[in-house]
Amino acid sequence: MKQLTIIKIGGNVIDNSEKLHQFLLDFRALPGDKILVHGGGKIATELGSSLGIEPKMVDGRRITDIETLRIVTMVYAGLINKNMVAQLQAKGCNAIGLSGADGNVIKAVKRPVGKIDYGFVGDLDESSVSVKTLDSLLTSGLVPVLCAITHDGDTQLLNTNADTIASAVAVAMSSVYETRLVYCFEKKGVLRDVEDDLSLVTEIKRSEFDTLKDEGVVSGGMIPKLHNAFEAIRQGVKAVYIGKADELPEIDIKGFGTRLID
Repeated sequence: MKQLTIIKIGGNVIDNSEKLHQFLLDFRALPGDKILVHGGGKIATELGSSLGIEPKMVDGRRITDIETLRIVTMVYAGLINKNMVAQLQAKGCNAIGLSGADGNVIKAVKRPVGKIDYGFVGDLDESSVSVKTLDSLLTSGLVPVLCAITHDGDTQLLNTNADTIASAVAVAMSSVYETRLVYCFEKKGVLRDVEDDLSLVTEIKRSEFDTLKDEGVVSGGMIPKLHNAFEAIRQGVKAVYIGKADELPEIDIKGFGTRLID
């Protein structure tokens, strides 16, 4: 099977033009087929605040009311996605920017209301990702750049966690590719002390996840990130890494960030 690398970029890298420029150069240089997934929560939050709409978060997940949905759609599917595609094109990477609605590539289901009403948030299942569409794009020499906006197939756009999208894409594509999933952000990986890069946890087993949460080593947005990563491994993804964006070129040379294993 051919190798496919799915990379999710987030954190301060998206917000910093210099860091983003370097990351996209490194992404372009990765050998083999690849897919880029991105969010953009900070920019969406800043735009929302400027319009008097303050973010509501629960365990690292955004509550998406109708006003917030409009903002994240503009920011994720518009400003950030097209900026990244334009930069990749300038760097010689034939990228194509997509929301989940484009080509019906990611179809979601609105999250049911439980103890928390997350609003217009989309959940994914094993049939959500169109392997045929993504494989066709990759075979054509295109590099998909997926944002965190999906759809329900009945006109409704939905906000879906970008980490979840990256994981679902990696799992779905593992049926036809040998896939690895890489979460890139501004830190070296999972750190016992967020201010100390030397405290990197180089490897985490599924059995250690709850203990690390109880100790506070894994918290906030890192919780759903690791949850999705372990689910991806369980469902056939060959390897999952979490690491620093500017160390991406080292992934095929030496150890990169934190590796998650079952």
